Amino acid sequence: MAKKKKKVGDNPEVVSNCDHLEEVDANSSQSKAAKPSGDHPEKGKISLSQHDIESLIRTIRGQKVMVDFDLAMLYGVKNKRLNEQVKRNIKRFPDDFMFQLTKEEWDFLKSQIATAKTPEDEAIALLRSQIATTKDLSKIRTLPYVFTRNGIGMLSSVLGSDTAVEMNIRIMRVFTTAHQIMENNAILFKKVLHLEQHQIETDEKIDHLIAKMDENSLKLLPEHIFQTGCVWDAWTYVSDLVRSAKNRIVLIDNFVDDRVLSLLDKRADGVSATIYSRYYEQFQTDLKKHNEQCPIVDFVQLPHRNHDRFLIIDDEVYLLGASVKDMGAGLCAVTKLQTLPEVIIQMLR
Repeated sequence: MAKKKKKVGDNPEVVSNCDHLEEVDANSSQSKAAKPSGDHPEKGKISLSQHDIESLIRTIRGQKVMVDFDLAMLYGVKNKRLNEQVKRNIKRFPDDFMFQLTKEEWDFLKSQIATAKTPEDEAIALLRSQIATTKDLSKIRTLPYVFTRNGIGMLSSVLGSDTAVEMNIRIMRVFTTAHQIMENNAILFKKVLHLEQHQIETDEKIDHLIAKMDENSLKLLPEHIFQTGCVWDAWTYVSDLVRSAKNRIVLIDNFVDDRVLSLLDKRADGVSATIYSRYYEQFQTDLKKHNEQCPIVDFVQLPHRNHDRFLIIDDEVYLLGASVKDMGAGLCAVTKLQTLPEVIIQMLR
């Protein structure tokens, strides 16, 4: 090892670049590293990609760091020599540049290294077999140090070898690339978050609109009044009443036509339908043709004309303010009665 410079004046200074580390070159005959096998693409050379370096970057205490023995491996020096050189220049490595692992952190890191089976780990394992610079992890007794991005950058000022400088440049480029990827992912995450927020706001507006539509839409209320001209609203309301039937539908109306038959065809399967009305030849013709093709609608002739119209849905009775075929043509109402259906039917006789 080269000697340190002599004191200049009264202030001695250690010039780190003169303390060249003991390098281990894979091509050197003095290297303790095992030579690559014959099937390796380039004998005597270490093939190290950016991805290999990236696989050695670990997250500890929320920071991206590299462990001292991994750095020593990459620089081609002994781990002990690397740490000695850092200690000689310890003022250049504050806590945010370098820190020592706790026992818990080291145990956890060892377990990760021991159980990992990814291709990247296999590549690093091969590297360690080619460069004999680190001991078996199980034999490491001193808690390792880890270096942040700034700390790794500072290493280039205390390691004077060409190999170390060249490798340091490559490592710093990997850190820069990883940082850019994180920034891009953060931007992408913000955009996704913005889209999700926009989607939530859109869904809320749609839900509000649907709620308003529901408030304004016709429902099967106990009573409902239709303004003149609301023919479709009235027809839709009565149609929903017909669809709600589970057992029977009975219509009591003086004046019916084929439109009433179309309305009753909206009922569910198995629901009976009966019309109490006055006799009209045209309707009887329509009813006969209808019953030949569609579910039968029974007809009972009224013995006399009635003033009001009634619609019976199962066990409920609705008083109709107009004939079904004329609902909505003029101001009319539909009102649910408390009277039993059998009482109304009995009165018809």
